[in-house]
Amino acid sequence: MTTRPSSLITLATCNLNQWALDFDGNAQRILESCRLAKEKGASYRLGPELEICGYGCEDHFLENDTFDHCWESLAGLLEGGATDGLLCDFGMPVLHSGVRYNCRVICRDRRVLLIRPKTAMADNGNYREGRYFTAYSAPANGAANRAEKHLLPTTFLSQFGQRDAPFGLYHLQCADGTTIGCESCEELWTPQASHIDLALRGVEIIGNGSGSHHELRKLSTRMELMISATRKCGGVYLYSNQRGCDGGRTYYDGCAMIVVNGRIVAQAPQFDVHDVNVIAATIDLEDVRSYRASHPAFGIQAARLATEEGGGGSNSVMCEDVHLVFDPANPSSFNKNRPTITCESLDLSIKIPEEECCLGPACWLWDFLRRSGAAGFFLPLSVYTSRDPNLGGADSSSVAAIVAVMTILVTKAARDDPEGDVAKDCRRVCRKDQGNSLWVPTPQEMANLVLHTTFMGTDNSSNVTNSRAKRLGDAIGSYHSSIKIDLCVNAVLQVFQITTGHMPRFASRGGTMTEDLALQNIQARLRMVMAYLMAQLLPWVRGRSGFLLVLGSANVDEGLRGYMTKYDCSSADLNPIGAISKGDLKRMLVFLSKEYPGFDVLAEIANAPPTAELRPIDAATAEAAGHSQTDEEDMGMTYEELGYFGRLRKISRCGPVGMFKKLVVTWNHLAPSEVASKVKRFFYYYSLNRHKMTTITPAYHAEAYSPDDNRFDLRQFLYNTRWTRQFAVIDEIVAQYPDSEQDKDKND
Repeated sequence: MTTRPSSLITLATCNLNQWALDFDGNAQRILESCRLAKEKGASYRLGPELEICGYGCEDHFLENDTFDHCWESLAGLLEGGATDGLLCDFGMPVLHSGVRYNCRVICRDRRVLLIRPKTAMADNGNYREGRYFTAYSAPANGAANRAEKHLLPTTFLSQFGQRDAPFGLYHLQCADGTTIGCESCEELWTPQASHIDLALRGVEIIGNGSGSHHELRKLSTRMELMISATRKCGGVYLYSNQRGCDGGRTYYDGCAMIVVNGRIVAQAPQFDVHDVNVIAATIDLEDVRSYRASHPAFGIQAARLATEEGGGGSNSVMCEDVHLVFDPANPSSFNKNRPTITCESLDLSIKIPEEECCLGPACWLWDFLRRSGAAGFFLPLSVYTSRDPNLGGADSSSVAAIVAVMTILVTKAARDDPEGDVAKDCRRVCRKDQGNSLWVPTPQEMANLVLHTTFMGTDNSSNVTNSRAKRLGDAIGSYHSSIKIDLCVNAVLQVFQITTGHMPRFASRGGTMTEDLALQNIQARLRMVMAYLMAQLLPWVRGRSGFLLVLGSANVDEGLRGYMTKYDCSSADLNPIGAISKGDLKRMLVFLSKEYPGFDVLAEIANAPPTAELRPIDAATAEAAGHSQTDEEDMGMTYEELGYFGRLRKISRCGPVGMFKKLVVTWNHLAPSEVASKVKRFFYYYSLNRHKMTTITPAYHAEAYSPDDNRFDLRQFLYNTRWTRQFAVIDEIVAQYPDSEQDKDKND
């Protein structure tokens, strides 16, 4: 009887929480993903970009050690059986002919079948791939049909009997007719994306191993690119991504996906505390062939490409002994189980921004906490919204709420699997890992062990703020204390008086603005000193080992404006909200107050006016409003306006003149002269305070207009704050408008 060929294939992709340079840990997680892929009956497994070494190695990619260790890890994976019966697409750097490339290395049954280099480097925003790797260009036409060979390390010859492997822009042609190609991260975003050429060459399965970080409201754009790719060209598109913090400011947000002909058939979570997540789907490749054949325009372009290349097929690597589709005649095929086609189409699952604001930073903090060896966090609680690092206001309350969400995620995962890795990490962090106990805490119990909050008040702090801080600490379950730092402030001022013979006064008490600002700053800076003292000694006070990581809480808008004291709230170990706007934080607090019972105080905090509480309280308003000093009055601009300024400056790449031209139209309810005044005020304070960004605390990257000076927003920090040419041009444009009094009539 004639055996009928099958067209069913089960494919797997994954999210992996890799850690830069953690070669042993990375290999273990890769091996686990391969095991789970086989368990799901898959014959193909796709992994994230540079998964073997971790995406964020940065300048370590310039070290030959990194490349050598990757080959050691790959040999270990082959020896460990990762590729036995499974076609694996690994991500790792390769040094080929003296050039560093970011590559996909495809292996099966302990052999390297193809090394495919990346052709387009990600060099915008947080990415610096061009610093470490070279974009690969295919050989000239005369050499295109001759596959380059990469000489493998000598251990591959002795261990696996393989001396070299094909290197270049090829796809695999399997013995059963299955065709598989690669598209690597940034290539998807380019005008001439690799998947278009692959589809026209008849490649049915395309794998995209990626290292894409989280940014608010970014996921939908990324996902739509993959959906539209297969909707237009047909085919099966698999996406794999890292998920977690691999040692820096970014959080890779997973969301591995399988798309068939524009339909989502499988999607992994975007945020999670598990290290490995594998999804799989069984596809009928006849659906791909039928879909493409039903589009005449696709056929015309595919035929034209084949004709131009003299019949096609020159870009494939034949794999005569590789069979990937389900074979009913093979009793071991698909674990002896007849596969079920994944027919159901899924709706794209995307979190709302309020959820993104808390879930991303919560998972980022968990990775830092468990991998740093720290015993927990220390967070000053009072009103911290600008120059005062205390909780009771939106900023520091947001940080506390994010840690609370972290404890909820971790304890839920630990309860679901008390013997799993998350539960083990939880016990270790909480210092409950001695003996054979399967202890799993509640969120409040975990918060009491890992989150230490302290209200650092002065005579300038209001009772309302102190009350909010205590109620929030109680709701979360943190180890909370309340102290007054007036003794510290007075001691420093007395030293100053003894040294100079002068005692500064607040402006409201007859002092100058110079004195007033100095008095505010000394309070803020002493809170930083006290925070680090508490972080170092509180574990000792509680009879526990280890140290605490100090959390900062300056938001992106205040960083942009420079509305913070250098070496106060901006000086901490980590800042989970440093790239999140004030508006998003307030919406997050309201969301959490509704989502979690007992968090009602968060809504109250979100609606309170932001204040620094660094000047003496106005007794007439203190009890009613909490404090008479508000941030927006101090800054001379609203947080909403700061959001406009930030997006135009960074995302729209506007200088002062370009920003004015856009805002004079957008803010047409204001006179052009008033718009000009606001733009000038912003650029004056932005340039005056830019130096503060050079010492800013490492912050979770979440916003496209982040002013982070470390790597994302690269600009000078010594400016001519008068902006003479730019402001003069703005004045010339304002003068061209009709009488400004006519414009002001719009506001009457």
